[in-house]
Amino acid sequence: MATASTVRPVQKKPLPAGLPREWYESHNRRLKAMRLAISLLDSGTYDAKRATNRKIRTMAVRTGIHRPSNVTCKMVRAFIKES
Repeated sequence: MATASTVRPVQKKPLPAGLPREWYESHNRRLKAMRLAISLLDSGTYDAKRATNRKIRTMAVRTGIHRPSNVTCKMVRAFIKES
């Protein structure tokens, strides 16, 4: 008899210390862009041209992510384009 296994979340590791502030900012920006790109792909937006700033920001509100900047929106479109 098969039993359902529970999926445990990945253990978070602290970020490395001593790097320039710009590294941390770009790292967090990439993570936010990836989360938004995954949400948009799950909702059916498969074309980067259809992922407008407005649509990306609306998805951010729906998923509880802070409003992304224009640079982050551009990164989201780049992630969608690559997928």
